[in-house]
Amino acid sequence: MSGAPTSNEAFNKSAQEVKNLTGTPSNEEMLELYALFKQSTVGDCNTECPGMMDFAGKYKWQEWNKHKGTPVETAQTKYIEKVESLKAKYN
Repeated sequence: MSGAPTSNEAFNKSAQEVKNLTGTPSNEEMLELYALFKQSTVGDCNTECPGMMDFAGKYKWQEWNKHKGTPVETAQTKYIEKVESLKAKYN
């Protein structure tokens, strides 16, 4: 069967392409990318919020938790769109 790639195939392709950016995205862009990736692969945030001294972990947890309830397909689409915008900006 050929044709347009499935959402899963496009998501996996985007996950590989983002590793090849020639520039470095901002911390905010990286957090959003992380959260959309986690929502796409794990679903709703399923861990305890890190302690107050784990600043990076807490920011990542908070960003992921913002997407709670977002269906996997929607998160994948948003992830793909984010990667495309980063490619346009950093390549």
